[in-house]
Amino acid sequence: MYEELKTVWSEFTGPGGPFEVETVEVGGHSLRAYKAAPPSLREIWLGSAVHGDKDYLVYDQERWTFARAHDEVGAVAAWLTENGVGSGDHVAIAMRNYPEWMLAYWATVSIGATVVGMNAWWLTDEMAYAVEDSKPKVMIVDAERMKQFLPVRDKAPDCLLVAVRMSGDLPEGAVPWSQLREHPGSLPEATVDSDSDACIFYTSGTTGRPKGAQLTHRGCVNNIFSLAFSNMAFAAAAGRANPAPPADTNAPAPAAVELSLLVVTPLFHVTANNCVAHSATLAGGKLVHMYKWEAGEALALIEAERISNLSGVPVMARELIAHPDFDKYDTSTLKSLGGGGAQLQPDLVKKIDDSVKTARPGTGYGMTETCGIITSISGDFFVDKPESAGPAMPIYETRLVDADGNDVPMGEVGELWVRGAQVIRGYLNRPEATAESITDGWLHTGDIARIDADDFIFIVDRAKDMVIRGGENIYCAEVESVLFDHEDVAECAAFGVEDERLGEEVGVAVMLRKDSQLTGKDLRAHCEGRLARHKIPRYLWLGFESLPKNASGKFLKRQLRDELDPKDAV
Repeated sequence: MYEELKTVWSEFTGPGGPFEVETVEVGGHSLRAYKAAPPSLREIWLGSAVHGDKDYLVYDQERWTFARAHDEVGAVAAWLTENGVGSGDHVAIAMRNYPEWMLAYWATVSIGATVVGMNAWWLTDEMAYAVEDSKPKVMIVDAERMKQFLPVRDKAPDCLLVAVRMSGDLPEGAVPWSQLREHPGSLPEATVDSDSDACIFYTSGTTGRPKGAQLTHRGCVNNIFSLAFSNMAFAAAAGRANPAPPADTNAPAPAAVELSLLVVTPLFHVTANNCVAHSATLAGGKLVHMYKWEAGEALALIEAERISNLSGVPVMARELIAHPDFDKYDTSTLKSLGGGGAQLQPDLVKKIDDSVKTARPGTGYGMTETCGIITSISGDFFVDKPESAGPAMPIYETRLVDADGNDVPMGEVGELWVRGAQVIRGYLNRPEATAESITDGWLHTGDIARIDADDFIFIVDRAKDMVIRGGENIYCAEVESVLFDHEDVAECAAFGVEDERLGEEVGVAVMLRKDSQLTGKDLRAHCEGRLARHKIPRYLWLGFESLPKNASGKFLKRQLRDELDPKDAV
């Protein structure tokens, strides 16, 4: 089927193909881009008006059709324009995954202004930093974030404050969202520069201040095309390799399943916003928002809203299929289950494929700095190569380099560098950080990878998370994959623990499943024969509490490393 994929790839991306790739000049660099991609997100939003009375946004008992959403986005955009917001100005959004997030987002990017995605987990000090860094003209805030922002409101004295879903008296000078939603007027005319900032998303670094990544309209639109290419190319190649048997003309036709996606990760990151919401908007899909992740509630929504796609972090898929009520709900509408933000472990790929008969596993590997995905893999290809992140999308050039930036020989591992239209413009107000991360248009991903003969990329580890034990490199992902294969392991995160003799030893924090009697001796015995002896964890911390994660759902390994005492390990 890999030969079929190469053929499809060539047909789709070649001259006249639906995903024809061309070279464009951006910032002095020649970059690959999709020829058919529209110039900005404004065109993506305008094009979605054809979906009319189809459901677009769902939250609890509230519903927006595409038509209603377009009316409200137009009104909000008119209000922003009337209040002096225009091309290049910043509009900060600080709230949960409420429908107003998407309405405010489309209104802002459609007039050429820039959305600043404020991390909803931030405390007052962190909000103050981001406000001073991004200097928004307008800040759209829900009740929880308002409590964090008001103590530092003096950091942005001229910023207009819009209150979302707040009852009672509003803070002085704050405008209720209803005033924007009901503002007379429609979407103003605007010409949006492809290489202007569509949004600024702060990277989820675990140390130091986060950096505001500048995602351009060109990058965001090309990411939508990469996602569409992936879905179509893998399906076409698998279909050619394994043609479906002739349909039974006497059998009833299966019920049609419309595109319906559960929004389970934060909209201030690219997984939910750029990969889930952008694609659904273009395709006329329904976005069902959750107040917060809870596997049982997700199962109920899958049944009630006929969810076809769920893209979250790996732990969400694990919790969903392991939920004691899983078999009580109708999950037959699910076509795709997986996500990104962290690598899906090989055992989870198989469990998804076995547990949900209608759904295929899928994942995308990417970064905030690439406006979404770099690679993608799904279906038969993922089942066949469960440790792979898939091939890089057509608009990327790729390199594997050593610590000095030199290309490594074929077959060896190295840091993955990528170049293409999806790479960010840089980091807001951080020219030094931009220069450190992007060299001649090449983004240093910070991920250690290898590439096989089929051009599929395998992410071995984060460079900074790699354990170097006595001069031997140990990749945390390999250790975690083996531990996840034990039925009593619900979560685990591997990292390096300082060692006077060897430099580092492997340490792993483990969350056990309820009622487990697993011991450290048992878990090390499980590793015997699966890992080389020097890779078997010397330090294990076993417990029943969920491991700390950032807003993207990634384990906070640095926090674990700092807080866990080797003397307490088993």
